[in-house]
Amino acid sequence: MSRAEYGLTQARRLTRRGLATRDRIVRAAATLMHTRGVNATTLDDVRIASGTSKSQLYSHFVDKESLVQEVISLQAHEVLERQRQRLERLDSIRGLELWRDDVVRRNALRNGAYGCEIGSLASELADQDEAARISLNEHFNTWQGLLTAGLTRMIDDGVLRSDADPELLATGVMAALQGGYLLAQTARDVAPMQIALDMAVAHVKSFTTAPTT
Repeated sequence: MSRAEYGLTQARRLTRRGLATRDRIVRAAATLMHTRGVNATTLDDVRIASGTSKSQLYSHFVDKESLVQEVISLQAHEVLERQRQRLERLDSIRGLELWRDDVVRRNALRNGAYGCEIGSLASELADQDEAARISLNEHFNTWQGLLTAGLTRMIDDGVLRSDADPELLATGVMAALQGGYLLAQTARDVAPMQIALDMAVAHVKSFTTAPTT
């Protein structure tokens, strides 16, 4: 049985109290791993932050790798839910600009610190943990798929020209976004992220069928 299958089977057997304890552990781990990094976060750190005993922690997670998988799932779920709120309705240049503004504004609240919740996990785990890399890649594909679908609607509605390639444009926007997160994290300033996304949005605008304001 894989770690993922073990975790799912175990979760199905939990009581309401057990589920609450498991959630507390995962959320504490997610916070620590995002602010400190995965490698710098120990299971003892998670136990202390979540207020659980060793027996409670190990009854839910057989090792750190299984906990990391749950952290990835939690972070991806929360990031993608926020993204869906705007991207599932994306059908205009103005909508794309509002999405950009929302992403930049949220990152500005911490002066760019810590980067993207799933991007920072990818940068640390992609070359160390193949299962984590695959999982993170799937979540990034989902995120990029939301952008692709929105840009496709803009083509279908005549906002963008028919020669625009929504997949290529979405890839460019995602690359600008994740690169912007990294530069903002390093500079502790969201200005590089704003510039990168402005340039990506400007490229999308170059395919508009009519002048935009």
